[in-house]
Formats: sequence, structure tokens, C-alpha cells
Amino acid sequence: MSRRHVRVLVVTKIFPNALEPTSSAFNRQQLSALSAQADVEVLAAIPWFPFARLARKWSRAGRLGGLPATDVIDGVPVAYARVAYLPVIGDSVAVSLYGASVLPAVLRRRGRFDVILGAWTFPDGVAAIELGRLLGVPAVVKAHGSDLNVEAEKPKVQARLRRALPRAAGFVAPSRALVARAVALGADPARAVHVPNGVDVARFHPMDRATARASLGLPLDVPLVVYVGRLERPKGLFELVEAFAAVRRARPDARLVLVGDGSARSALQAAAAPLGDAVIAVGDRTHAEVPRYLASADVFTLPSWFEGTPNVVLEALACGRRVVATRVGGIPDVVEDELLGELVPPKEPRALAAALVRALEAPVEASAIVERARIGSWAESARQLRAVLERAVAGHPRGASR
Repeated sequence: MSRRHVRVLVVTKIFPNALEPTSSAFNRQQLSALSAQADVEVLAAIPWFPFARLARKWSRAGRLGGLPATDVIDGVPVAYARVAYLPVIGDSVAVSLYGASVLPAVLRRRGRFDVILGAWTFPDGVAAIELGRLLGVPAVVKAHGSDLNVEAEKPKVQARLRRALPRAAGFVAPSRALVARAVALGADPARAVHVPNGVDVARFHPMDRATARASLGLPLDVPLVVYVGRLERPKGLFELVEAFAAVRRARPDARLVLVGDGSARSALQAAAAPLGDAVIAVGDRTHAEVPRYLASADVFTLPSWFEGTPNVVLEALACGRRVVATRVGGIPDVVEDELLGELVPPKEPRALAAALVRALEAPVEASAIVERARIGSWAESARQLRAVLERAVAGHPRGASR
């Protein structure tokens, strides 16, 4: 390769847009940091079906129909590709529909990129591999979590991954568990790399707990457990509500703050109703507001059934807050000892409650947590990702001749 920047075309369905600005913050931050080290353009796939705009009240495809053709987000040029989908038989034809839908946009950019990065394993990553073969450029796949932990459990998806992943020029994931899962599905072990996510350390850092609570209108002198994320059943939130009832028996003044929104919101509110004002649901918040919620916590909790390496855990530690979470995915890579927090099995409210009580009764100085956690920046994460991309280009017949 020459010394100029590697040119990267990212194809992904997980990227924020003007109508969903808080979506996939981890992907936005890593790719924005990468754009300072490489030439990056994002081809963001959004769902489409005929007459989708007529169904905008109930369909995401309808709501996103009003997006412009292009945008610039965090300094990264973004082009939107409408991807056709068929809900009933989607897995069978997802890669073909995805690839055919983005192909015209990819062809218009032919000669302007050295490598395709498929950010989400299926169908994005598989389609990236097929597009790379068609255009004669290497393709790297980037996993995130449920794409391998959930989607890859489907027989049709798994079969397609087993055929495609051995042909990837590189594979990256934010946890060792995801890398191992990809290797089990056929990814080349020599090309499968653990690239940890980073944290915006200018935004996520220790701050005074009382000041943070006062700015948010939260109770000042009570134990506070904070959750930040989607309100979905697999996030373990119903187990959390059950566990928190037990926490309240040990610490009657404790409060639980839920930051986020999702499909389980109404059911979760009903489940939490017997706890009254002990559960404070504040709804969705911008990424800029999240540091204050984390800083307000005595303990941060994430009781998910499965995860990749959730960035909110890194962010909580960067804010100097202990973590009580489930021992799933890449979380054990991050919460490595009891100073940083405690891990429990998923779907076990009793164990979760006991761990939360222990954490509330054993506070740790924020500075000690930050020092032990050793959280890296997004710039460092991007450097590691760039190295994988550059190796993929250098190892490709076209790249090797440059």
C-alpha cells in the first residue's frame, strides 16, 4: 500500500440519522474517529417497501422515507440506500435484497474505495463480502452483539454465515466472546481480531454525584441504581424490577432510574407499578445527557440476557461508577474484578438483588475505578480497526500491487 489513507466504504443498517439521532452511538463514534485516520464514507441502509410513506405512523420504513439522499454526521459523509425487505420470508432473501438494493450506490463509488466494511454481520456483512467479490476489493465484517448472539442462531442465517465468513478478508468484534463465536461459524482465526470499543473520555469522566443529581432533579440523599439502554425484555429489565423489590426490603430508601425507551415500556411500567415512586423512568435521553445520569448513580446495572460489549458499561466505569451486570458476552472482558463491580448469571433476580445490595453497601472511590478500568479512547479503537482494514487491503491481490 502507498502511504495515503486507506479508503473505506462502510455498508451498515446501524447508523444514526436526522430522524434517529441517538441510534447506534457506538458505531457513529468509532467510524467518526476512523474518519480522522482514513477516508470513510458510510452507505447507510434504511428499510423500504412500496408505499411505505403511507404507513409512516406504524412503520419505521415509512418514517425514514423523508430522509435526504445524503448527509454529513460527525464529519462522516453518509448516503442513504433504500433496502427492500419482505418481513415474512426475510432471512431467506435478506442478503440478495440488501446487495441488490445497495449495488447501484456501490457501483457509483467504484474506484473510490479500497475496502468494504460491513458493520453488522447479517445481512450487511455477508452482503459486503459478496459485493467485494463482485468488485474485486476485500471485505471486512464488524460484529456488534445480537447479530451473532441472536440472529446467528436462526438456521437459515447460520447457514449463510458459515458459507460467507471464511471468505472475509477480516473480522472484528468488540469482545473476545464474539470473535470466538465468529471463528466457530467459519471466520479465519488468523483474521478475526478483538477490537475493543472506546469511550468519549472528554464527555464520560468522574463528576460530583450531588451536582449531577441536582441538575437532573433526582433525589439527593438516597441510594440510586441507574440503568441506561433500550427498554426491551432481553435487557433483563423485568428481572431487574423483581430484584429491585428485594433491594428495597434491604434498603427501603433506594431508587431505580431507567433511562431509555423501547417496545417493553408499557409492560415494564405495569410491572414496576407496585414499587410506586421507587422506580423513576425518564424516557430516552441524548448521548450528551447520559454522563450526568451515570454520574448520579451509586451503582450502574445492566442485567441483559446477552450482549456484545455494551458501550454503556465502559462509559459507566469511565465515570467512576461500579457496575452490576450479567456475565454475558464481552462484559467479563471489562468488569474484571470486584473493585469494578460484580457479575451475576442472567435471568436470576435473587442473585441480581444480592449483588446490588452488596454494591450499595460497599462504595468505591471514582478515581480508583477509573484507574483500574483503563478505558481506551475512540481514537485508539479506530487505530486498531484501521490496522485490520489496512492488512485486508495489503493482503488482497489488488492491494498488494499498490
